[in-house]
Amino acid sequence: MSTRGRPNHLDDVSKQIIEQLQEDGRRPYATIGKAVGLSEAAVRQRVQKLLGDGVVQIVAVTDPVQVGFARQAMVGVRCSGPLERVADALADMPEVDYVVITAGSFDLLAEVVCEDDDHLLGLVGDRIRRLEGVDSTETFVYLRLRKQLYNWGTR
Repeated sequence: MSTRGRPNHLDDVSKQIIEQLQEDGRRPYATIGKAVGLSEAAVRQRVQKLLGDGVVQIVAVTDPVQVGFARQAMVGVRCSGPLERVADALADMPEVDYVVITAGSFDLLAEVVCEDDDHLLGLVGDRIRRLEGVDSTETFVYLRLRKQLYNWGTR
């Protein structure tokens, strides 16, 4: 999902549609329509616009451990030079699912999902730290996930 460009200004009905999809991404358009006061066709049209504009994605969210990725971590990266180049290189790595340019102690934060500790060690030591422009990294290993929601952004 792109996070570039200007924000979309959503009306209350579009926000209600998003909330319905956040509860169940497979919810039928007719059911959503009844909840928000629109026809099935109108909901379908709005959802297609939200998808096309990059406001929403409808995806299956997995539990990484259940699909064979037992090690998750956040990697803080300190850089010299253009941050975008390093951010793009991180974003191209299949183990990286989240990259942000930040202010503070780190220039970038990258969330990574790995099969095990050896995979994480190779990723950080052999690939991330060797990127041109990376000065140092600090890895925060996830021991237990307590909360992860995707229902923000509409209230």
